[in-house]
Amino acid sequence: MKTKTIISVLVVILFIAGLYIWGYSIKGGPAGSVQGTSTSNVSKGFLAVSEKLYDFGAIKINNGNVETKFKITNPTDKDINLESITTSCMCTVAYIESVNGEKGPFGMVGHGGPVSKADEVIKAGESRNIRVVYDPLAHGPAGVGQIDRFIYLTDDSGSTLQLEIKATVTP
Repeated sequence: MKTKTIISVLVVILFIAGLYIWGYSIKGGPAGSVQGTSTSNVSKGFLAVSEKLYDFGAIKINNGNVETKFKITNPTDKDINLESITTSCMCTVAYIESVNGEKGPFGMVGHGGPVSKADEVIKAGESRNIRVVYDPLAHGPAGVGQIDRFIYLTDDSGSTLQLEIKATVTP
């Protein structure tokens, strides 16, 4: 009887590990800039960023919004059309500093929030700032503790660059 239990537990563990490996391989590995090719004047998925993560450290829930900027660059010799910007939570919005002024806010899809359509062409060699604003009070008093939020920049080829903010929200 004890041998059957051990074998059953091992089978379950191997099954879960197999699902994890299968899911990882379907996604193509960790999120980030996905590269492709193009025959037009618009490149496919070559946006670059020097830092993908910003940690605000400890922030007080009642001290107002906090923000940071990520600098994204098109290091290629072709234009990239940044189609959309979305966030992983309604407490986080992003703006793109465009050559024609700031566009946004861009937020979480499906929660009646801001639109995600950016339609921003980043010419070869150009850079843009992505301003990210986090509202620590958005989840109310239950929102204290560690937070980890994501900002997704998707180009017209479907390639996505993921940015991340972290903080520890204190009372």
